[in-house]
Amino acid sequence: MKKVLLIGGGAREHVLAETIKRSPQDVHLYVFAKTRNPGIMHLSEGYEVGDVMDMEAVKAYAERVRPNFAVIGPDDPIGAGLADELLKIGVESVAPFWKGAQLESSKSYTRNLLEKYGIPGNPKFGVFEDIAEAREYGNYLASLGIQLVVKADGLMGGKGVIVQGDHFDSIDEGIEFAEASIKKFGRVVIEEKLVGQEFSLMSFADGVHTVEMPVIQDHKRAFEGDTGPNTGGMGTYSDADHLLPFLTMEDVDQARAITRMVQEALQKENDEFFKGIMYGGFIAVRDGVRLIEYNARFGDPEAMNVLPLLQSDFVEICEAMIDRSLDQVAVMFEQKATVCKYVVPNGYPGSPVKGEKLTLPELPAGVRMYYASVDQQGDDLVLCGSRAIAFVGIGDTLEEAERLAESAASAVQGPVFYRKDIGTHALIQKRVDMMKEIRAA
Repeated sequence: MKKVLLIGGGAREHVLAETIKRSPQDVHLYVFAKTRNPGIMHLSEGYEVGDVMDMEAVKAYAERVRPNFAVIGPDDPIGAGLADELLKIGVESVAPFWKGAQLESSKSYTRNLLEKYGIPGNPKFGVFEDIAEAREYGNYLASLGIQLVVKADGLMGGKGVIVQGDHFDSIDEGIEFAEASIKKFGRVVIEEKLVGQEFSLMSFADGVHTVEMPVIQDHKRAFEGDTGPNTGGMGTYSDADHLLPFLTMEDVDQARAITRMVQEALQKENDEFFKGIMYGGFIAVRDGVRLIEYNARFGDPEAMNVLPLLQSDFVEICEAMIDRSLDQVAVMFEQKATVCKYVVPNGYPGSPVKGEKLTLPELPAGVRMYYASVDQQGDDLVLCGSRAIAFVGIGDTLEEAERLAESAASAVQGPVFYRKDIGTHALIQKRVDMMKEIRAA
């Protein structure tokens, strides 16, 4: 019998719990989470509610459980060094130590790492601690006809990046955000706006080897047609060939190569191995692929596209990441398409309703459901104010997967909404047409 400690209680952790329990090994699951997740509670042998940023509380629970290893889901505890703290009591984690977690927690760290080790993928960028210098660089890029991206140099829950033309218009607005970042984190990153199509490539990593998962596209904007404010992610899709309709195999190979070079650079820079998930946010542009950012954990919703397709033993993969033996494990995914649609409270993300009841449909075959920000109160399921429930359609084609996800999401009753266009032929075709136009220029 093996014990696994899972940190976190969102939909990402729900699918992680499901995947851990699907192992052919005899696995007992123990969870430490900020809130009660009804889906995870059903799968676990033990469940502790507490602050995942309270290192001593997490360690105390781990001392009681004595797991074989821990899987850390959210970015904040990873960025704060929870893996380092757990190792002090002899518990290894599927997550990087604090030094490696800077790959996500510091935008400047990642840009500088690529530059130092000559790794391709960086846009034009600058890192600034002085607002006057930041303004000067912004004006310089504008003089070249380049729009700006301004990135806070720290974790801000998916709200730390603003893009000119999408979130702000004038240089002054961008510099105002830059000044707030300098005040909060001590520095800001300003870089050129890249034109193309974004995609996510997550990799299992053991510090020496990487194994890539199917490619995914996320949808950050709240409303249909990619409008409205940024969110944590309204939904995602992946195709049955593990590519995307607007990507080439060469695009994915470039992204894979960048991840492997970054893994090697991290070991040289930090003198320690990166163990966990390297999640590259990339963008296909006219002349290749550029790196937008790295995350140091599974994406949410991206985990819900790939983990249900995983045919291999996830517990064995976790142990291989810890032992630096990923090259000795056969990692296989089903050749299926997936579409994930998040149902969210009315008013999300700015002023979401809370405490209202949801009524869920019977799930058709081919649909998975993952609980996020909801609570079970007696027989009722109620909204807690953030993304509520994710529905994932799994089919032989994108059309089938989208139809399945739509059938489930549309049947939820309550004060909620979701993006009907995610995974549809019309929206995907727009991306295909855009890339054809860019590459033909």
